[in-house]
Formats: sequence, C-alpha cells, structure tokens
Amino acid sequence: MIVEQSRQIIAEVNRAFIGKNEVVEKVLMTVYAGGHVLLEDCPGVGKTTLALAFSKVLGLSCRRIQFTPDTLPSDITGFTMLNRATNQFEYREGAASCQLLLADEINRTSPKTQAALLEVMEEHTVTVDGQTHVLPTPFLCIATQNPLGSAGTQPLPESQLDRFMVSLSIGYPSMENQMQIIKAQRYQNPLMDLHEVTNAENILEVQNYLASVRAEDSVLRYAIRLCEATREHPLVEQGISPRGVAALVKMAKAGAVIRERNYVIPEDVRSVYEDVCAHRLSLRAQARVEGISARDVLEEIADKVRPGEQ
Repeated sequence: MIVEQSRQIIAEVNRAFIGKNEVVEKVLMTVYAGGHVLLEDCPGVGKTTLALAFSKVLGLSCRRIQFTPDTLPSDITGFTMLNRATNQFEYREGAASCQLLLADEINRTSPKTQAALLEVMEEHTVTVDGQTHVLPTPFLCIATQNPLGSAGTQPLPESQLDRFMVSLSIGYPSMENQMQIIKAQRYQNPLMDLHEVTNAENILEVQNYLASVRAEDSVLRYAIRLCEATREHPLVEQGISPRGVAALVKMAKAGAVIRERNYVIPEDVRSVYEDVCAHRLSLRAQARVEGISARDVLEEIADKVRPGEQ
C-alpha cells in the first residue's frame, strides 16, 4: 500500500515538476520521516512549484508566506487582539497554522522573523503572549532560498539550518525537459490539473510505520561513524550534531520503505548522507579559500568510512 501510494504521489507531482524525479522522491521521503525541507537554488528552477505541487497532491492544508524584509514574526505565529464586542483578547492565527507551510525565500527576511520559525519547526507549536497553540498534524515546512550571494539575503543561523531534515538543490533541467515544461505551460499552469492522491491520515500512518522499520546495529554504527567523522575533519569547524544523526537514520528508513523494504541497508544511509548533512556543516576559512564545499567534504568522508567497519 505504501509503495503504491508513493508511486502515485511521485507520478502526480512529476506532472507539474518535470525532469527531477530524484528530488521529488527525496521530498516525499522527508514527509514520511516527519522532517522539513530546505530547497536552495538559483531563481526560476521550480522550487516554489515543487512545494505547491506537494501541498496539492498530499491533500494537506497549505499556507504560503512570501518572506520580505518587512515580514514580522507575528505574520508567522499569529497575534492577539482585543474583540471590542466581548472585551476579550482573542488569538488570530498566523501563516504557521496549517499542515504544510511554504516559506518562500526564507533568507530574504530579518533574523528576528526567521527565529519565529524555530519553535514552529521543532515543537510544532506557537507561543503568543504566554499561550501555546498546537499546530495541525502532520506539520511540514518547505522553505526555499536563493544562494547567499544574491542581493538582500540574510543567512540562516546554524540553529535553524539544523532543524531542516534535508537541504536539496534542484539544478537546471535538460533540453528535453525544458521543452516539456514549456509545452505543459502552453494553455494553463500545470498545478491546476494536479489531483489529491492521499491525505493527512495516511501520511500519519506512514510516519508511525517508520518506527517499525528495522535498522541493525551495524547500520546504526555506520550512520554514526559517518557523522562523527565530520567532527574530526580538519576543514570542519562544527560537525554533525546528534540531531543530524537521528535525521540521517529517519531518512534512511523512509528510503527503505519507498523501496519496498522494512529494514535499512547501508546504501539507504549513503544515498541521503549529503542531503541530510551538507547544510549542517560549518567549514573553516581554509575550505572556503580553497573552494571546497560541504558536499566535497562529505563525499571524501563517505569514500573513507565503509559499512561494517568498527
């Protein structure tokens, strides 16, 4: 059931988001793992389209907030205001009160507004004037951002980056896929033709099922050693935290489920290692000077750390 549902979701999203099946699959894996997605790439490659397509196909309540320099924390968390008819303060929901929050161009707003998402992403609650409000379940944040070199951007703090389960880059489509995209947009937006494949109850069932997926001690050791190696690498200022290790294991379990298995193998861990860990690394100045990226470091580590080694 889960495998067939996954195939239908991926196929439906691919009707609007053409030519990037691997990215679509990894976003779905993150949904199953109960995490959040950061889509980082240059403008115009379909980051927002991908997020909107998932909101429609998954059947989740969705709200979109376009981050700008004047966006306020209360736009996300909500606020209380006086109801003159009852002479009582009432809570008015913000953008986060939904099941799928599309945080568009998250790095174009102020650090104060970015920080309003910390509680939202970790505890799935918002606290306004001392009152805590629980968000609907399942809750997923898909955030997009352009490269930090773009004008007017504010880099996300490490504490917030660590709350994203994966960071994905879409990349440019091929010649054939670009032709398909243009033809699909000839008459109307392809998003308008997407159909709901599943719903919140089914997503929660899959998330709960992940707890029963087996990960042998040897596989767990492999995941831990991959992350521990980042803490000892000479070019890394700050390595992967225990939260990152847990995210890696959850993503590996989600990958196993999509591939019709109820157990995790080392290949499941390796296939998502860079997506889970790259945005969590803080590199030393030497790495930046030499033009070495976080993914370069992780690929080097993955080549050295082998499954089954103690």
